[in-house]
Amino acid sequence: MRAQNAWAYGLRITIALGAVMALCWWQGRLPQVIALFLGITVSALAETDDSWRGRTRALLATLLCFALVAFGVEALIRQPLGFVLALVLFTFAFTLLGAVGERYRAIASASVILALYTAISMAPGAHTAQPGAWPVPALLLAGAAWYGLLSVAWCALFPHAPVRQNLATLFEQLGAYLRLKASLFEPVRAVDLERRRMALAQTNGRVVASLNTVKESLFNRLGPKPDPRVDGEMLRHMNLYFIAQDIHERASSSHYRYNEWAQTLFHSDVLYRCQRVLGLQGAACSQLAEALRQRQPFAPHAEGARAMEDLRAAIDYLAAQQQPAWQRALRSLRALVRNLSTLDAQIAAAAHPTGGSKLADPSLFNRRPRTLAEAWARIRAQLHPSAPLLRHALRLSLALGAGFVAMQLTDPVHGWWILLTTLFVCLPTYGATLARVGQRILGTVLGLVAGWALLRLFPGLPAQALITVAVGVLFFVTRTQHYVTATAAITLLVLLCFQQTTGNAYALIWPRMIDTVIGAAIATAAMLLVLPDWQGRRLHLLVAQAIGAHAAYLREIMSQYAEGKDDDLDYRLARRNAHNADAALSTALSQLLLEPRAVRRHARVGMQLLLLSHTLLNYLSALGAHRDKLFQSESHPLATEAAGQAADALEQMAQALKTRQPLPADHGGAAALALELEQRGDALADPFSPLVLVCQQLEPLRGACLQLLAEPE
Repeated sequence: MRAQNAWAYGLRITIALGAVMALCWWQGRLPQVIALFLGITVSALAETDDSWRGRTRALLATLLCFALVAFGVEALIRQPLGFVLALVLFTFAFTLLGAVGERYRAIASASVILALYTAISMAPGAHTAQPGAWPVPALLLAGAAWYGLLSVAWCALFPHAPVRQNLATLFEQLGAYLRLKASLFEPVRAVDLERRRMALAQTNGRVVASLNTVKESLFNRLGPKPDPRVDGEMLRHMNLYFIAQDIHERASSSHYRYNEWAQTLFHSDVLYRCQRVLGLQGAACSQLAEALRQRQPFAPHAEGARAMEDLRAAIDYLAAQQQPAWQRALRSLRALVRNLSTLDAQIAAAAHPTGGSKLADPSLFNRRPRTLAEAWARIRAQLHPSAPLLRHALRLSLALGAGFVAMQLTDPVHGWWILLTTLFVCLPTYGATLARVGQRILGTVLGLVAGWALLRLFPGLPAQALITVAVGVLFFVTRTQHYVTATAAITLLVLLCFQQTTGNAYALIWPRMIDTVIGAAIATAAMLLVLPDWQGRRLHLLVAQAIGAHAAYLREIMSQYAEGKDDDLDYRLARRNAHNADAALSTALSQLLLEPRAVRRHARVGMQLLLLSHTLLNYLSALGAHRDKLFQSESHPLATEAAGQAADALEQMAQALKTRQPLPADHGGAAALALELEQRGDALADPFSPLVLVCQQLEPLRGACLQLLAEPE
């Protein structure tokens, strides 16, 4: 699917760059190629997934911001003090604008890049100006408008292609998650389940990110006021999204402690059969992803149904042995089989997503601001010293200011690559910045070496023009997945463009290398010295957010007892919030492990909390997966009381972590009720087995929270 995405993206870029290069050759205006190419580049960087109407509105906003920035730079370029002050201020303001949403974050980032591109194009020696030429800002805007119009036309011609491709990615991630989950069902003693659960938590973060991407794609097509009577391709995509949500809940469910299953059923093959069913379901999700990618019908393989029948037969055989030690495990296995059977049914439903029963509440929760007041409220929420976005805005602004000073001291005319490097490698987190610094320097070296070789091998300008377009396309199709290659491509593009316009690209090689190193050093110093946002300092807030979301998810599950299962918006929102919070905690811990050892004090307890939080979420997902059985149970009053006390305990932990106050005393009420519920052992209590596990998870979770609170910030 990434190849298909890259093909479509690459075709647009090829048309945009190729048309400009051909026009400039035909008109004899090669010196204008650089500014036009840079305009196309920055317009493509501002592009986000959208409908053609949304893309048109975004293009108008983009061109307005670009015009303000480009003509502002033109007015200030010969006033170094005024320029650097304006650069620092609007970088700070535009970075904060990203709080409004992804569309505005892309426009804001591209606007800052355009400011530096404008300065580069107007620098002495750029040779953009010639008799009858347009001003540099006009050329940049022309390039940006040309690519923007091409993008709008593409959105109109292929309105549903991005949604389908995002759905394919989602089901591919679900397939990977199911296959990894299958590795837990291995009846081998002393297996490192914690490591596998940690990998599962990280994979779950990628599934959650894909779910959010698909939801945003749907919103982009549905508009601010979605029509509830959607049909055709949009109905198919919405139903596939809801199917994926249900598959995710069932895939992330845990009905028992896997190590206890392995001990109890060590001499049986039943866990291998569970493993096989999950593996086949993962393969089916991957097949569905491929079918979406290729726009072909999807038909689940009959092998999965046979594997499910074999699993049921294995459980029936064990039950017939009437071994008392197996009864608890068998009850949980039956609940697991019900869950896997429903998961099979959901995968089968994906073959005909526009048929069958529809959700009673197909609405989606729109997190986007709907008014200017809501947008301003989002920005205002970032205006406090602990806000990561405010810290990044200050850090990036001051880093660019320092880069400008360094440019004045080293090369006031051509040192703009110092600022560009600083801008591209100074990312919100230390780990990401450090990784990007290494990638940027390596990519620049590779690009300069390749440029030197290609200029020697192909001295003719026509051949160089074709290579310029090709490497421009390579930059765009690799910039998100292969940053080293993308950096090498953009470096090569700059060299070739200068060779086309000045005939002396060799003089650019060493300055570009030196400027890259200086810019990378400034970005690294800024990350270390200017309000460093170490993940350990806000770990308690992320853990509190995750535990609080789990409590809300538990309350929403238990609220559905009266009428049974109902996938309404409130339930789906509580479930999504819990998974989003868990994914945010996983991402923060991944970044924490990349930070300097001196600020990694919370790494050990943080990993423990992530493992406990994700395991708790697995138990909650299992409880939610059996909502259709819960309201029939005679154990309802006891389970309701146990769930209420468990939710109260989770909320107390979340509040204590948020305020860094001591945890209230735990009287063990939820654990006692869970024990009573477990001892009933009747068939009607089967759906509540995950609730017992939820209550038993409270004590280790509380212990880890106490460790985090005891450690200094």
